[in-house]
Amino acid sequence: MNKGERVAKIIARAGLCSRREAETWIRSGRVLIDGKILESPAFSVTSENRIVVDGKPLPPAEAPRLWLYCKPKGLVTTHKDEKGRPTIFESLPKNLPRVISVGRLDLNTEGLLLLTNDGELARHLELPSTGWIRRYRVRVHGKVDPGELLKLEKGLIINGIHYGPIRAILDRQKGDNAWLTVELQEGKNRELRRVFEFLGWPVARLIRISYGPFQLGPMAPSDVKAIPARVFKEQLGDFLEKKKAKKKSK
Repeated sequence: MNKGERVAKIIARAGLCSRREAETWIRSGRVLIDGKILESPAFSVTSENRIVVDGKPLPPAEAPRLWLYCKPKGLVTTHKDEKGRPTIFESLPKNLPRVISVGRLDLNTEGLLLLTNDGELARHLELPSTGWIRRYRVRVHGKVDPGELLKLEKGLIINGIHYGPIRAILDRQKGDNAWLTVELQEGKNRELRRVFEFLGWPVARLIRISYGPFQLGPMAPSDVKAIPARVFKEQLGDFLEKKKAKKKSK
C-alpha cells in the first residue's frame, strides 16, 4: 500500500496548477512517476519518488504565502467561468505566482479577499473552527429595525437552510437606505444577501472590510498586498508548526 500524499496534491502545492487540473493532467498522460506514465490520480507518493510533469522535474513546493486583494464589483471568484464572465484571476498582476482564494465573494460583492499559494492553508482559513471573524459594511434598502437585528445573533432558518449567528449594528439610516456593520464567523453562499432579503431589506452594496486580523484599509479596487513573513508567522505560527511536523512524520 502506498503511503504519503496524493500526487495531484503535490503537483498543486508546487504551484503548477490546481489539484483538479493536476488530476486531468494525470489522466492525459502528462505525469511520470519514477519514469513511468501515471494513469490514475488515485496514487500516493513520498519524497522518495521522482515526479516529472511535461518532461520537467517537479519544482520544490513553495513556502506558504498570503496576499490581500481588494476585489472589485463585477468579477467572479473562479479560475474559469462557464458563463464567460471576467474573473479575479484574470485581473491579478502577472508577476503573482499561481494562487487560490480563501473562500469566495460573489459577483457583486466588493472588498477583502485573501489569496494564497497553499491549498492546505486556504482550507484551514475557511474553517469556522479557525475562529476568524469576517466583517462587512452593508447598505440595505428599507427602514431597519434594530430589534430585528438583535434576533440575528441567535441564527435563523430560511427555506430549510440554517444560518448561524450574525452580529449586525445599524450605523446610519438615511431615508429609505441604511448602512450596517455586520460580523459573522461562517459564511454560506450569498448568506448576507439572503438573510437581509428575508427581513425585507434587500442589499444594495456589500463590502468585506476584514477577515480575521487582516484589514482592507485604504486599498483601492484590484490592489494586491503581500503579507510580510513576520506578520504571517505571528498570525499563523500554529499552522506552520503543524505543517512542519506533518512533513517530518512522513
